[in-house]
Amino acid sequence: MGASGERPSVSDEEWAEFVRRAEEEPGQGPKEPSARARMVTERLRQEDAERAAAAGRGKWFRRKAQPERNEPPGWRTGPAWQDMQGRRRRGRLKPALAVVLIAGLALVVLRPSLLIDRLTGKADQDAKSRQPLAAESVRPTAPPTGQYPDRPTLKEPFRGSPAVQWAEGEAAIELPEAKAVGGLTAEQVAEGLKRTKQLLVLSNLDPATLGGGRPDAAVKLLEPRQESVYGMLVKGLEAPGKDQDPVWMFTRFNPAEVRLAGSVVKTRGRMTFEAGQRPGEVLVKADYTFVYPLVRAKAGSDEVARTVVRRQLTVALDDPQRYAVTAGTLAVVDYPNDIGNSACGVHDGFLHPSFPSDARPAGEAPSGPTTDPYDRSKDISRQDDEGCGTVSRT
Repeated sequence: MGASGERPSVSDEEWAEFVRRAEEEPGQGPKEPSARARMVTERLRQEDAERAAAAGRGKWFRRKAQPERNEPPGWRTGPAWQDMQGRRRRGRLKPALAVVLIAGLALVVLRPSLLIDRLTGKADQDAKSRQPLAAESVRPTAPPTGQYPDRPTLKEPFRGSPAVQWAEGEAAIELPEAKAVGGLTAEQVAEGLKRTKQLLVLSNLDPATLGGGRPDAAVKLLEPRQESVYGMLVKGLEAPGKDQDPVWMFTRFNPAEVRLAGSVVKTRGRMTFEAGQRPGEVLVKADYTFVYPLVRAKAGSDEVARTVVRRQLTVALDDPQRYAVTAGTLAVVDYPNDIGNSACGVHDGFLHPSFPSDARPAGEAPSGPTTDPYDRSKDISRQDDEGCGTVSRT
């Protein structure tokens, strides 16, 4: 600076450049720089050294990973801390997402129907088809619509069956409201309805009966004066045969062959009553279908078959003031039945279902027409009591 404190007209950078050119081109400037030139040159050198030292400190951490010469351009610039944390989180999520995607693809490979059902809307239809049905109040006009190709499993023994929407066991047998009719009081009718339900439960739902045991409790509900019913069934339990087979009234399976798959029996039907033709008589009519999921008795068996039994039972409630009756019993008027998936021509007191893997069903070859055991739209046929046909589904 001059005495006045003003800066010289030539800047430090310009002066340094003049000195450099003078050194490179002899004769263009002084060979020996002035004191001011040396001061400017030294200050610029120190600034360059400080910048180089700062750059060296920034590289140190990166060199732990690999030498500087192998780093790509721009390697010195790292992400801010928040961004690095975000990238780490995304890095941790990516493997988990990959696992989910791989598992999903594997599931589709194993069960492609899951994807197909979702795309075609069948999944929604299946969900709707599993919703419980309202109780049957009147006779259906047609069999259940649609076919169900899915096979049952131990976990879902009613899978692929209309019965998946039916109520379970005893709860499905709902009694109508009793009222006085045919010369009987409402209380007498109510008691008769209750005994009719007991007979159905003990004959078709009791675990001991289904397991091949003697249905003694059910037998006690039958009028012992009826030799054609009571007497025949008692004899049949002792010595079953073609003319006295207890399965006409009782659902029994041979425990050496099969057992229930689970503890649920699906049931659907209705019960009604009306005045009989005789004074002091009320007829109770029960029409129920029972679906039994079964597996072979051998331990570890997992193949499921279903037997479908429909029973139309009519019993008479008689006024004890008019007729000779045994208190607490029911007089059986009619009891036709249809049994789907049981060996033909076998009369040993048990039902014998066949399984999908069986090479040939047991018993005689069926010769009758094909019927739908779930069709409840008409009465059981009486054209051929000994007929044996095939079922369209179970």
